[in-house]
Formats: sequence, structure tokens, C-alpha cells
Amino acid sequence: MTKNWPDHLQINMAEAWVDVTRDGSIQRHGFSSPEAFEAIAAAYLRIGWDTKYVYSFTWMGRPIIQLPDDAMRLQELIYHIKPDVVIETGVAHGGSLVFYAGLCRAMGKGRVVGVDIEIRPHNRSAIEKHELFDLITLIEGSSVDPKIIKHVRDEIRPDERTVIFLDSNHTRQHVLAELQSYAPLVSVGSYIVAMDGIMRHVHNAPRSGNDWKSDNPCEAVSDFLARNSDFELVEPPIPFNEGIVTSRVSYCPDAFLKRVR
Repeated sequence: MTKNWPDHLQINMAEAWVDVTRDGSIQRHGFSSPEAFEAIAAAYLRIGWDTKYVYSFTWMGRPIIQLPDDAMRLQELIYHIKPDVVIETGVAHGGSLVFYAGLCRAMGKGRVVGVDIEIRPHNRSAIEKHELFDLITLIEGSSVDPKIIKHVRDEIRPDERTVIFLDSNHTRQHVLAELQSYAPLVSVGSYIVAMDGIMRHVHNAPRSGNDWKSDNPCEAVSDFLARNSDFELVEPPIPFNEGIVTSRVSYCPDAFLKRVR
């Protein structure tokens, strides 16, 4: 979605228009316009954050704390890349790991490595009992600990294709450290994805921090790209779209870093 979220919306459902206010300027858009969709989607993302909407889904029995729109886009990326290894920092309840493992099973290729500083016993037990656990490796420890990074590296065989999702501690400093640590593990043509850049838009919302406007994954991505020419900020291909909206409804803006060399 647009980086410049609206300051104010007035929505008229009966007449199908929305007034969008940005920087004191008001523009009216009909519901059939991409501009109206983007403005209303921004409100949906903000309200979803306030109401903890993403905390209401499971995947094959495990809570998956992902916006459904993002989950769909991530499966498109995984099917496009067809990796041998999917690496995710941040395990939580394990729903995302199970989601990725299910895609690997369906493709007949790939396995999943999950890293978390603390895998709570009840979550570990549930993941280990899951039907797809044979495709999942759990590693407990800080994702930026050199020993943990080596452990992850050892899980990747020579010439295997990887895709990496960073979904643990979302501070600028930590995400930058993860990007620097895990970038060498990304295959050329594949991606490392810094999740939850939505933080920069919800810095004044409940459950947020006043410093989130600058302390967020998007800033870490910008810092990383300024120092690393092997990666570019590239939206993954959208394989099918018969509509007029071309941007993503996402908690992960400016997230997809493609290794180009």
C-alpha cells in the first residue's frame, strides 16, 4: 500500500465514495478506484492492528499470527521460488512453520527451519506432535547469536535454494543484525523478507511504541541496502491479477529483498 497513509477518511457507502485527507488536502474517490481501495485498506490495517485481528486464525491447528493477505502472498513467493529450505526467525505458536511445511509437502520439495530465542514448552510439544513435524527443525536461541547462525547454516546443504523470513524482534537494530547475518544464506534470485514494517504506520496506536516511526523493520531494510549492493528491494511477481489494484494489502511494506548477485 501507499507509504503516505491518509490522515482522515469520510466514507459514504450509499453513494460509493470516499473523501481522503492528506496534509490538509481533500480528494474524493469513487469506490471503483484504486485510490479508494488503498485508503480504505489503510484503515482496515490500522483497525485490524487495534483489534488484534491477526490473532484470530489457525493453520492446520496451530495459531498463525499473519494477516491472511500476507499469508497468500508468501505462498505465492514460496511456490515461485520452490526453495529447498525455508528459514523463519520467530516461531511463536508455530503456525507459520506448519503453513510453510504444508506448502513444501504439497510441492514435494523443501523443509523448514524455525529459530526463536524461546520456544515455550507447550508450543514445542504441539509442533513436535504435528503431522508435518518431519519437515520442521526447531532451533532455540537468539537469531543473531553466532552459534545459532552457524546452526542454521549447517542445516543447509551445498547448492540448496533458500528463502528467509525475519519475524522475531522487529526493532531496527535487531532486524538489521538479522539481515546482515542471514543475507549470505540467501540464494541468488531468492528473497529475504523483513516482516511487520507496519510498525512505522501504527506508532500512535495501542500496543505500539512512540519510537516505532523510526525504529522499525523498514528502516533496517533501508540501512541494509545502503551497505549491500547484492540485494534490491523488489516486489515478488503477482502471478494472477484481473483487477485494477496492483499494490499489496500488507503488514509488511518494503519487506522483500531479492538477492541479485
